Amino acid sequence: MSEFLVLFREEPAAFAKLSPTEMQQIIERYTAWFTKLGSSGRLQVSKKLADEGGLHLHRKAGTVVASDGPYAEAKDVVTGAFLFTATDYQEARSLLADCPHYEFGWIELRAVDAMH
Repeated sequence: MSEFLVLFREEPAAFAKLSPTEMQQIIERYTAWFTKLGSSGRLQVSKKLADEGGLHLHRKAGTVVASDGPYAEAKDVVTGAFLFTATDYQEARSLLADCPHYEFGWIELRAVDAMH
């Protein structure tokens, strides 16, 4: 089995127009989907990132500089991440096929390189 990293990406405004009832229904769909993946024994860790805040770090003139981010006007924000196992990209894609996130954004799928 290989490990895969999934990043949920979306536009920050994707959920802004939803009512509290609609948000609760969406949360329930995500919860059911993650429960199904977890019951398969493949889900290793799952985290939703905070909607606000964060830092962009880079090196400038030998010093690490931090700037606020992501910005509200950003067109592409990572909102969640999780690790799971699959035999290959084909199986990983099939396990993600019914993920509710496709309705709100897009998914970045990356194989994790085993470092020994």
